[in-house]
Amino acid sequence: MNTYTKIDGGIPNVAAIHLTERAAKMIRALLEKEGVSPEVGGLRVGVQGGGCSGLSYAMRLDTQPRDRDKIFEEFGARIFVDAKSFLYLNGTTLEYEETLMRQGFVFQNPNSARSCGCGSSFTA
Repeated sequence: MNTYTKIDGGIPNVAAIHLTERAAKMIRALLEKEGVSPEVGGLRVGVQGGGCSGLSYAMRLDTQPRDRDKIFEEFGARIFVDAKSFLYLNGTTLEYEETLMRQGFVFQNPNSARSCGCGSSFTA
């Protein structure tokens, strides 16, 4: 069974992964570009071994959640996370950044003890 959390106004002390409005807008746009309804699909985020700091973030669009996923929704966009990855991602805010230097999703992870320079891997 899925665990589903709809975040309204960033309720403190709730186990969650948060989205900024800009990140949610980008997730919705990417899903729509792929022909996937944002009401059904979402962005799957996870953690896997690798990277220069030991753990790396993984992301991909998904058409629907899996049976045991935790599902978080903010600003009309959904995030799917498996239980193991959630241990490392609880409390994380996902931002979308566009600067002269880079463009993409940025993880603001309070569980990260150290991260690499590019921000794609971390140590918990």
